[in-house]
Amino acid sequence: MVPKVIFGAGSFNQLAEIISPKRKSRVPFVFIVDDVFKKNEGLVNRIPLNFNDKLLFISANEEPKTTEIDTIVKDLKEEFNGIPSGIIGIGGGGIMDVAKAVSIMLTNSGKAHEYQGLDLVKKKAVYHVGVPTISGTGAEVSRASVLMGPTKKLGINSDFTPFDQVILDPELTIGVPKNQWFYTGMDCFIHCVASLNGTLLNAFSQSYGEKAYDLCLEIFTEDKNSDAEKRAKLMMASWHSGMSIAYSQVGIAHAMSYGLSYVLGTKHGIGNCIVFNQLEEFYGNDVAIFKEMMARFDIDLPQNVCAGLSEIELNTVIDVALGLTPLWENALGKDWQTLMTRDRLKNLYLKI
Repeated sequence: MVPKVIFGAGSFNQLAEIISPKRKSRVPFVFIVDDVFKKNEGLVNRIPLNFNDKLLFISANEEPKTTEIDTIVKDLKEEFNGIPSGIIGIGGGGIMDVAKAVSIMLTNSGKAHEYQGLDLVKKKAVYHVGVPTISGTGAEVSRASVLMGPTKKLGINSDFTPFDQVILDPELTIGVPKNQWFYTGMDCFIHCVASLNGTLLNAFSQSYGEKAYDLCLEIFTEDKNSDAEKRAKLMMASWHSGMSIAYSQVGIAHAMSYGLSYVLGTKHGIGNCIVFNQLEEFYGNDVAIFKEMMARFDIDLPQNVCAGLSEIELNTVIDVALGLTPLWENALGKDWQTLMTRDRLKNLYLKI
């Protein structure tokens, strides 16, 4: 679990005070920032750069890749002739994953793809801080750094992955485009649905999942909250849903969307929505609620996403999805392979 977290409007202003004790005798910090903020002087000027700290802008237009992590780590080691005082990630879920992966690979040998899986990391990561600027992915609290590898999309999932400190400032989410706000919010909602309906559900994950689920309903189906209240509550829903799946698992929507991401480059949030929209037979009532939310916010999802895939591409999508055993076990139980055959999964993909 993340050992330290602060929450509140304006709490980003405490970043300098938080990281100062972690600076190692003028050894720099590296701030990994979503390049959407490159021209946002208001935010950039608030980043507490000192000495030879490095500001590294990273594009979040594509899912983060293991090769990208390897390049960043190599460049940082060469530039500073050693290891920085810490890594500060400022951005959405992809940037959170990059920051976590870089902090791990600075202290562990080899390539990032070698650590995709469960508890493969052996050495403690560099001190790292997460500052989310969009809510819903749960990456700020997750023990996984989800990356696109040479053969799969999978997380570096370990006890060393979670941030040492997280700053939750709802004001940083002001200005997020409506569609992106919706897709990441639905990522949170789908986390809750998968956790609460999964075979791995326990009292810990249920308590967090139920709270996040209720917050999502309040935000996306009711009008009683101001914009500021919605921002704050969605940030907490993201945190709670992330805690819920940390002690259980996600499910069918995430498994299938990983396949879409690997072959088509579909971004995670919208990919989950595209898939979840067709999963009535598994999550009936929640899919109906999801469709009502889409109508409420006038969201039009892409259609016929898999229609143009070749047979080879479609088989790759299926292979990637079926390779995520824990997700299927949570959704369908230990005998999931008898329930989710290749043909059944193929038909599901062809529906989207």
